[in-house]
Amino acid sequence: MVEDFGETAASNGGDATRFCLTLMAEPLELSWHHCGVTSDFLGEYFSRSCGRSIDAVDARHSISYMINEILENAIKFRHGGDIEIRSSLEGETFEIQIVNRVDPDTADKFQAHLKGLLEREPGDLLLERIEENALNPDSSGSGLGLLTLMSDYGAKLGWSFASERVSEGLELTTYASLRLS
Repeated sequence: MVEDFGETAASNGGDATRFCLTLMAEPLELSWHHCGVTSDFLGEYFSRSCGRSIDAVDARHSISYMINEILENAIKFRHGGDIEIRSSLEGETFEIQIVNRVDPDTADKFQAHLKGLLEREPGDLLLERIEENALNPDSSGSGLGLLTLMSDYGAKLGWSFASERVSEGLELTTYASLRLS
């Protein structure tokens, strides 16, 4: 069974510049420091492929930030296994898909979070979460990264949960699309 939330359709075609990367779970133990290195590398790679109408420095920053936020979540909540990163750039559109495995309890909690996230205006939710965090510094799981991507960067996000593709848990594919300028 597959359950989708948000925008899960890719628009970049066969002429897109593509890069795929797999972060292997073994022998390397995946951790936070892999996020920054990976996102910076991919941001640099794709910023060099941008057309003249796109500010390469801004593109590098935006791509790196988006990848870092999504990859951190994939590493933080993964339930073993590798993490696959599929990315592409066509014209002014950068797209990424990050695939990892999550356990059923994590999937249920995240799906409930996504339902609330997708029902409201991202900018309003972002302000509410910032205020909540200011009042309660011990709060966790605020989702500020995803809200910032949606509100400030205009990113289109989607998530697909598939149970039949893995023997244990669920396969989670996070989709993100960003219009570069």
